[in-house]
Amino acid sequence: MTTTFSPGSLVRARGREWIVLTGSTAETIKVRPLSGSEEDTTWLNLGIEPVPVTEATFPQPSPQQKSGHDGALLLRDALLLSMRRGAGPFRGFGQISVTPRAYQLVPLLMALKQDTVRLLIADDVGVGKTIEAALIARELIDRGDVERVAVLCPPHLVDQWVTELENRFHLHAVAVTASSATRLERGLPPTESIFTQYPYTVVSLDYIKSDRRRADFVRACPHFVIVDEAHTCAATGQGRHQRYSLLKELAAEPSRHLVLLTATPHSGDDAAFYRLLGLLDPAFASIESAVGDERTKLRERLGLHFVQRRRPDIAEWKEGSIFPDRQTGELTYKLTGEWERFFEAVLDYCASVVESANGDGKRQRLNFWGTLALMRCVASSPHAALRALRTRAGVEETEAEDDLQDRLFDGASDSLTEDDIEPPAASEDPALKALIARTPIALNQ
Repeated sequence: MTTTFSPGSLVRARGREWIVLTGSTAETIKVRPLSGSEEDTTWLNLGIEPVPVTEATFPQPSPQQKSGHDGALLLRDALLLSMRRGAGPFRGFGQISVTPRAYQLVPLLMALKQDTVRLLIADDVGVGKTIEAALIARELIDRGDVERVAVLCPPHLVDQWVTELENRFHLHAVAVTASSATRLERGLPPTESIFTQYPYTVVSLDYIKSDRRRADFVRACPHFVIVDEAHTCAATGQGRHQRYSLLKELAAEPSRHLVLLTATPHSGDDAAFYRLLGLLDPAFASIESAVGDERTKLRERLGLHFVQRRRPDIAEWKEGSIFPDRQTGELTYKLTGEWERFFEAVLDYCASVVESANGDGKRQRLNFWGTLALMRCVASSPHAALRALRTRAGVEETEAEDDLQDRLFDGASDSLTEDDIEPPAASEDPALKALIARTPIALNQ
């Protein structure tokens, strides 16, 4: 009868005690000696060991072994340290400053069952995707499976990720953005990269996606990558194909661990959703066209790589009321000064465009929806207003200006989605040029 040793079990073999690690099978077990280090990890083939591998046993304590208070404290400390070192199922819990909730361990357990971690964590906002992804990174680091980690995220989340990794997981990450990259590269040898010099990095997607930076990142990219707001990389639109091309190159390396985070994996665009799944495994991109048993098998395989919980689902874990009650209300904001005068001028322009249809119902509807998109951009921010007016007027921004904006803003942080971009007008309009000239941000340039 073959004895099965589960991860965390203590066994005796070759005259010493060992702890069984993950990755073991019924025939061979991966073990580390209790008194050794990660470098002493080895494999035991149960069928050819000269002395059978057995469960480790330790003699019961006897009254003659009693000692004083100092001895009891020493025994307690030794027990706590040994449990933290290897007897517990998770190595990384001794290095974190957060108490994970039970449901947040699900992605970690899923990841530990995979030789190469490929996960799409699509939990709802507030459930804790950052903690779930960082738990996986911390655990693989402490197990010695990975040495370097990179987090790819939109520019406005870089500082938040750096703070979370530092305060909660004791990972001293550096921010790699358009404003910090030059400083980090200063003094590095020609053969070194930021991503080989610094083991833990948080990288702005808008900075690293460009062709001239992507090649160096792909070459020196760590073997563990977390991608936050991953749905923005699979969607179509201006600049999005560069993000997707970057992730596709990273995912092409079969040994690279990849954890994708998003609260909206499917936003109505089927093609974007299946492109996102294809980053986990190229076969998953064909689920859309698969039928019958093939589709069923692919969906079952996907279930090992995809986890999604909504806030109501968390109630099943009986974690109590962990989410604040949502309270809605209206706050008024009064426009004043130059911005008020500019906004009024835009409204007048939009009204004149709609009235110019002269009773043509179809043209009037088109003008109405077009100017509505323009007003959404103008209401967003001065920078978005200027871009929308220039787009409608057919004014192309120069490459030098785009490069300047990348360096100043670390990407077009004020850019809106493709649905919000007002299309160019059919002909030149002097009124548009006048509006562009009086845009508050244009007045300061």
